[in-house]
Amino acid sequence: MVVDNLSSTFAALSDPTRRSIVDRLTGGPATVNELAAPFSISQQAISKHLAYLANARLIERQRDGRQNFCALNPRAIREVAEWADDYRRCWEKNFQRLDKLLAEMNTRRGQAGVGGNAARVAGASAGARVTKKQKQHKQKGKR
Repeated sequence: MVVDNLSSTFAALSDPTRRSIVDRLTGGPATVNELAAPFSISQQAISKHLAYLANARLIERQRDGRQNFCALNPRAIREVAEWADDYRRCWEKNFQRLDKLLAEMNTRRGQAGVGGNAARVAGASAGARVTKKQKQHKQKGKR
């Protein structure tokens, strides 16, 4: 079965422990023991996570004497960033179109609303004047 690099990268990053390891490695290379320290899992489990990250080409492993060092592979991270950037640009264009549409709708609503509100206010004032005249007329009739 053929799996593209991006799919294996996302599969590797789907696990929170592996994401934590990648986060730790953004600060620079670390030994396996240093990477294992914050986790309450076995050294064997950490080694399996590191193997998964290495198979996905997210990290590179080196041996120096008795210690194993791990470091981020910037090329794999760059592939993810470029993939995500394409979608970011797409969403920005969509949001810009949505902003433009909302501005047009607000402009139309504002134009319709001003005339409509003015007519309503004028109608209310005229109605209020009629009511006042009627009150005055009734008061004259009572006198």
